[in-house]
Amino acid sequence: MRKSIVLLPVLLVLLVTGISSVYIVDERQKALVLQFGQIVKVQESPGLGFKIPFIQNVVRYDDRILSRDLEPLEVTPSDDRRLIVDAFARYRIADVEQFRQAVGAGGEEIAAQRLDGILRTVTRNVLGTVASNDILSVDRAALMLRIRNGAITQAEALGIEVIDVRLKRTDLPAENLNATYERMMAERQREAADEIARGNEAAQQTRSAADRTVVELVSDAQRQAEITRGEADAERNAIFAGAFGADPEFFEFYRSMTAYQRFAAQGRSSMVLSPDSEFFDYLGSDVGRDGGAATAAADPAPAGADAAPAAEPEAQLAPDLAPAPGGAQPDTATASN
Repeated sequence: MRKSIVLLPVLLVLLVTGISSVYIVDERQKALVLQFGQIVKVQESPGLGFKIPFIQNVVRYDDRILSRDLEPLEVTPSDDRRLIVDAFARYRIADVEQFRQAVGAGGEEIAAQRLDGILRTVTRNVLGTVASNDILSVDRAALMLRIRNGAITQAEALGIEVIDVRLKRTDLPAENLNATYERMMAERQREAADEIARGNEAAQQTRSAADRTVVELVSDAQRQAEITRGEADAERNAIFAGAFGADPEFFEFYRSMTAYQRFAAQGRSSMVLSPDSEFFDYLGSDVGRDGGAATAAADPAPAGADAAPAAEPEAQLAPDLAPAPGGAQPDTATASN
């Protein structure tokens, strides 16, 4: 009974000691065996491991690819336009022994903070050597590669391998947004004003060319019209001159009849004429004042002979003497309502 009571604690101590001397490393981890803070063993392969219980302890680190988002970072490119850059990095712990010596007992959190400082410094240095347009263009890939290569060298001292660095967003500071938008609007308005000015210039040139063409066409048409009108007037005057020379008395009679017709068409009821006016001579006699005296003095026609019809000259000449618009009016007539 006494032996059982003594052996039971001994077995319990041995069991605890045996359990404490065994550790397991997962395939997603790497492990360090420490003795009084000093590294005595590095185990990177998964499986069981052994250590001295109560003297040695095991520290495990993640062997997977880790991601780290940086706080928004303000950078000043070479053209002095401030930008807010949002980036992230992917990394893994490559050398756990060096990692432990670099960060101590702080572990992965301290390493991530120190990696943030490295990435922020490298990002500022790289982006500060280029213009803001280069950061916003297709050259971003080359810039991100430069940032990664610069961070790799410094992160090696921490036992960290930087796999990739990416710029997620690149924005302007809030206090610069309004000024940038206003500048963009002013540039677009200037371009619009230039386009409108060029359009107005082209329209003015087109209108000027059209006006010049209209003036040329109208002038040419007027010239042709004046030539045609002059030729027509010359032909009319020739006809009138020929008719007047052939029978002056008939021509005077025809002019008087035309004047009577126009006077009647005007609807006037009264006329003021001088006492000796010859305007109405043909209303009292078909031969006029001078023609009546000449006819009385002439020999009478033989009996039985057919008298020459007085209307024959008129019938022959009337088609050629049709009054033109605005034709001649009796010179002696003065009319009023």
